[in-house]
Amino acid sequence: METEWKNHNRDRTHYGFEEKEKKWQGPYFFIQAADCQLGLIQRYLEKNPTPGWQQEIALTKLAVEKINKMNQKPKFFVICGDLCDAFPAKEPALRAEQEKDLKDILSRLDPSVPLVCVCGNHDVGDQPTKQDLLSYQSSFGDDFYSFWCGGVFHIVVNSQFWFDSTLVQEEAEKQDQWLEEQLRILKTSEAKFGLIFQHIPWFLSDYEEEATVYFTLRPEIRQKWLPKFREAGVKAVFCGHYHRNAGGFFEDLEMVTTTAIGAQLGSDESGMRIVKVLSDSVEHEYFPFEKFPDSVQL
Repeated sequence: METEWKNHNRDRTHYGFEEKEKKWQGPYFFIQAADCQLGLIQRYLEKNPTPGWQQEIALTKLAVEKINKMNQKPKFFVICGDLCDAFPAKEPALRAEQEKDLKDILSRLDPSVPLVCVCGNHDVGDQPTKQDLLSYQSSFGDDFYSFWCGGVFHIVVNSQFWFDSTLVQEEAEKQDQWLEEQLRILKTSEAKFGLIFQHIPWFLSDYEEEATVYFTLRPEIRQKWLPKFREAGVKAVFCGHYHRNAGGFFEDLEMVTTTAIGAQLGSDESGMRIVKVLSDSVEHEYFPFEKFPDSVQL
């Protein structure tokens, strides 16, 4: 069944979930993916000067088809950033074409599965401007928001604010203040625990590692927020951006980095991650599309 595209979040709250989702109803699972990034393969891997994204279209269609064929549907499908490749400010016409094709594909997702979009650097710019943020919001909804699902509190953040907020300092401060409040809600609520979705990883494998130039956030920001996440009850942070699978722990807080639906920069294959949410833990496994299961045992 095809549905019309619509934004799924507003007023900093995802409206694909009902009030009853604040209560634990037993184990569930969701699908996490990242970096559809329509246009990257041809532009970056193949060095083709002619824009094109047929390969990403095929892979993103496959992602939707795999979810739609599942015997038991996931509670939601989250894409952790870089929805398309063209930067909105640099190539607005090209970006519009990519977004149109992406939305056409995602509108085919089974309507019983809420779609959760996370913004990446290619969605709001490496150094975002206010117009970049407005452009994203007009296309995909809020760039940071929260929602309840199955008694777990989920927080979606715009990690680009922590990468470079030079031109959007006021907006970055608003997210920081909002995030402090969300962590307070998590800590004082009856939530089983919290989960966070963002684009850029805090680290790739080790909390003590040095920051990369591009693929992780700076250590001083990591040192500010991860202890707060853990203290509030966040159990895991799910990311993309790296175009490879990676991950590690800060004490018992897990960092999960999932490779792309689209272009691969390492040895992984395109696919998605199945995340099982249990009463006191989170289990997850990455599956290439050719091995993606039709059912999930909880």
